Amino acid sequence: MTLSFTARWRDELPATFTALPPTPLNHSRLIWHNDALAEQLGIPDSLFHPDSPAGVWGGEALLPGMSPLAQVYSGHQFGVWAGQLGDGRGILLGEQLLADGSTMDWHLKGAGLTPYSRMGDGRAVLRSTIRESLASEAMHYLGIPTTRALTIVTSETPVYRETVEAGAMLMRLAQSHLRFGHFEHFYYRREPEKVQQLADFAIRHYWPHLLQDADKYILWFRDVVARTASLIADWQTVGFAHGVMNTDNMSIIGLTMDYGPFGFLDDYEPGFICNHSDHQGRYSFDNQPAVGLWNLQRLAQSLSPFITVEALNDALDGYQVALLTRYGQRMRQKLGFMTEQKDDNDLLNELFSLMAREHSDYTRTFRMLSMTEQQNAASPLRDEFIDRDAFDDWFTRYRTRLQRDAVDDAARQSLMLSANPAVVLRNWLAQRAIAAAEKGDMSELHRLHAILREPFRDRDDDYSQRPPDWGKRLEVSCSS
Repeated sequence: MTLSFTARWRDELPATFTALPPTPLNHSRLIWHNDALAEQLGIPDSLFHPDSPAGVWGGEALLPGMSPLAQVYSGHQFGVWAGQLGDGRGILLGEQLLADGSTMDWHLKGAGLTPYSRMGDGRAVLRSTIRESLASEAMHYLGIPTTRALTIVTSETPVYRETVEAGAMLMRLAQSHLRFGHFEHFYYRREPEKVQQLADFAIRHYWPHLLQDADKYILWFRDVVARTASLIADWQTVGFAHGVMNTDNMSIIGLTMDYGPFGFLDDYEPGFICNHSDHQGRYSFDNQPAVGLWNLQRLAQSLSPFITVEALNDALDGYQVALLTRYGQRMRQKLGFMTEQKDDNDLLNELFSLMAREHSDYTRTFRMLSMTEQQNAASPLRDEFIDRDAFDDWFTRYRTRLQRDAVDDAARQSLMLSANPAVVLRNWLAQRAIAAAEKGDMSELHRLHAILREPFRDRDDDYSQRPPDWGKRLEVSCSS
């Protein structure tokens, strides 16, 4: 199969990028590729030879039809207007044209200096590249919208962070890399016609059913609001903290993107801060829904030249409803509730209070709860709690609630097991793969990627267990 690339961004959005090729690394080599995604996209096996030069995966070559460019955008970072940002270390190589007419961006991270690198070096390191590849694939197999990882290349190029690390590149794929920050960039430059041009581009390619509607702009924005709300609700239900929810890291089509100091909850801690640079806790786990709305408000401001303030505010009013609706649906699945009843939220909040007080493991608690038998007061989950009386009291009321649905255990357990993963990408699992890879052993990287493809399968090894003590003390920063 011949790969076909188009250049819609280059052709339709002038003045939003700088055209330039990637800068190759020294002695780069391919260490991992996503065989399942490659097969889905019809990418020939001949491009993935670890003993050959890195080629397109290392920025050493371009495939026919590619037209590399770095995008410019701006954004609010930690609540403060940061001005011009842009692709400081990434280059959009091209947009693969798929058989159904849709496209897939090929974006090479760590591809070298661009005009938007500011004080950076344009590089990524093996550590951050591995983390993003693992996280994006873990989220995909959990059913959460995300960018994807196609390849990882390492090299002998030294990159200076807290220590000297190996330079690396990640081929990141996404239906679109269009960000809130793209719209903000031209709004603050007082170029509203370019903001509208971006909106037209988005609608034309990702919301084509709205093209002929007289209210296309507000209908589009309402859907952006709904997608963002749904995405963040999904994050909350699996215990995922993004860590850097700046407006330039927010996808207009509702993808999780720009994985940096992310973290999945180990102990249930509502105020969990995964980014040790986030000294104020702005992006803590429990703040994510509010930050999502704040970011949408910044986007709405950028759209105000051609959408009325009243219409924008009306659309924003739908955020909380959309988020709570999605969150409620997913949490009822996790709890095994087949119907919606008025005391459901009380039961969930009481469980969360117990979990927070006892530092219960978020993922293990819900996975073990999935095996509840309605008529049986015995539960393996009981042994996870020190205050057995408090658990017993809650568990009795929980089983009574299950019985009101009149659904047999097998059907309900099946639902719960499909909603409560056995495995998530805990930081210590990622770090174990990174430590081995930095010594030249890629076996754990490949093994962990394979395991993350089956997050709802029970395991009897340490991938589904509580982390060791050192695993809970890992500090992750924005440094890449």
